[in-house]
Amino acid sequence: MPNRARIDGTDAKIILELAKHPRATTIAVAEEVGIARNTAHTRLTRLEDSGALGSVELRVDPAALGYPLTAFVTAQVTQRMLDDVAAALAAVPEVLQVQGISGDTDLFIHVVATDADDLYRIAGQILAIPGIERTSTALVMRQLVGYRVTPLLRRAVPD
Repeated sequence: MPNRARIDGTDAKIILELAKHPRATTIAVAEEVGIARNTAHTRLTRLEDSGALGSVELRVDPAALGYPLTAFVTAQVTQRMLDDVAAALAAVPEVLQVQGISGDTDLFIHVVATDADDLYRIAGQILAIPGIERTSTALVMRQLVGYRVTPLLRRAVPD
């Protein structure tokens, strides 16, 4: 895991501005935050290089791509095969994210599907991966709070 840069108040202001205006230029962000363009550029580069600021991939609603069902699959894994399992899961397009977790299960797998039959196919594909011992699937009925970091960024900005 990379040594992540600590985000200070100025970094948080830069990221909040980019969250509001994702296509803003570095000059526009610098002006809005009240810092020099070179300072904004240097800070963004440091955050990206350290891994503190990840991919700037646009968040596309999977339903708009024909995947209206969302589910979470928990899986128990043969520990010595964890890297191979992770690589196999990364090869499944419907797998959006995989987290290694503590507790009774080892993986928390976020998947999308076109319908119930497609989810059944995907769950079977996951279960067929060598090293996956057991799975359990839970269908998302409704998203109540989406992924967000804005409240944490606002907290990082001094008053």
